[in-house]
Amino acid sequence: MGSRQVTDWQGKYVTVAGLGVSGVPAAKVLHGLGAHVTVVNDGDDARAREQAAELEALGITVRLGDGDSLPDGTELIVTAPGWKPDKPLFAAAEQAGVPVWGDVELAWRLRGPDAAPWLAVTGTNGKTTTVQMLASILKAAGLRTAAVGNIGVSLLDAVLGEEQYDVLAVELSSYQLHWAPSLRAHSAAILNLAPDHLDWHGSMEAYAADKGRIYEGNRVACVYNVADKLTEDLVREADVEEGCRAIGFTLGTPGPSQLGVVDGILVDRAFVENRQKNAQELAEVSDVNPPAPHNIANALAAAALARAFGVPAAAVRDGLRAFTPDAHRIAHVADVDGVAYIDDSKATNTHAAEASLAAYESIVWIAGGLAKGATFDELVAKSAKRLRGAVLIGADRALIREALARHAPEVPVVDLDRTDTGAMLQAVQEAQRLAVAGDTVLLAPACASMDMFTNYNKRGDAFAEAVRELDTGA
Repeated sequence: MGSRQVTDWQGKYVTVAGLGVSGVPAAKVLHGLGAHVTVVNDGDDARAREQAAELEALGITVRLGDGDSLPDGTELIVTAPGWKPDKPLFAAAEQAGVPVWGDVELAWRLRGPDAAPWLAVTGTNGKTTTVQMLASILKAAGLRTAAVGNIGVSLLDAVLGEEQYDVLAVELSSYQLHWAPSLRAHSAAILNLAPDHLDWHGSMEAYAADKGRIYEGNRVACVYNVADKLTEDLVREADVEEGCRAIGFTLGTPGPSQLGVVDGILVDRAFVENRQKNAQELAEVSDVNPPAPHNIANALAAAALARAFGVPAAAVRDGLRAFTPDAHRIAHVADVDGVAYIDDSKATNTHAAEASLAAYESIVWIAGGLAKGATFDELVAKSAKRLRGAVLIGADRALIREALARHAPEVPVVDLDRTDTGAMLQAVQEAQRLAVAGDTVLLAPACASMDMFTNYNKRGDAFAEAVRELDTGA
């Protein structure tokens, strides 16, 4: 860290809002730069007290159980991304003329003069997979990189650590973008937009506007989804640098300035000479793991960002081949009696579940959990022709049952009225009873998991364990 940064921060009064995964490192970094740091936190539980003790040992002031009032003398607030914009703390800051940054904004401002450029990704679904694919492609090109941001390595660690990077693959949530006004990526992609986190943003318009911030000031490429007009609209509205291009990705045949699919090949008609006539082969669909439609779209978005950074075509293929998806994302658990069992517990909203259901022809669907205000009519109507049966679990399963009755009345439904963890074993057994050889039993809940499980990982683990019991005939 150069002296420029230290003199900027020496003696500044900074309030960090929230402990947690972003607050603690932000407080430590700012304290190390010479700022007077006060951390405020709503909660006062055992975990918060433990984190507070660690920070207080360094000389940082921590106020637990009071996240609403603005500490005297505050010149800047650095907030955890999850804190809602309508909190009293931020109203007080606005009244006092105090700026509010997120941890992403802080990391962006603390970059050195020779810092690695950012290739940034956001979207309702697919962010993590796309960023990991992108990092894999960049590594295959021999570049020093890391998948950072809303995943893996913290951005502050990446920016301030000893490791030198050529380029960073950055996952950004709508929350993080809301609090990052001066972020300017080399190139960025919005994968898709569907209603999500509306309780936080207040409206779909506000949610889309925050996602759209990722395109502000892009230098080389704004990557959008041809099938999702809202993403293209956000490119049109963005204030970008002269010469920055709009690059579309599509599962169909690409036009000029697009990447797409032709005869099972991922092709580039954007970063080639004479794109009116020429196309560059990048990889085969079979190089994408798993080759489900929405995952091919993720691969095309990752390839577009890598190509915008000048990566050769061979590295796209090698990077996609080397990529292994995280657990619980369309993970094939086992085949039992000719039926495939697929764990997509990560499909925690209707948009993700729709993509998952579109990947298979004949499905016994295990769904349900906490709906978070979602409705299911559109999802069921689009997927009805693929459903052989449905097994419903969780607190809000009635909403899915009613949508099935309206849009797929001929599909047999098993409604499990139990929320203990053993419900998953019964759900898998019921799904096995409904399935015939050639079917896919798909856990794509379209809901959050917290009514029955700690998180979607635990839900997916329970599904896989139940399938293994079938497999062994236990």
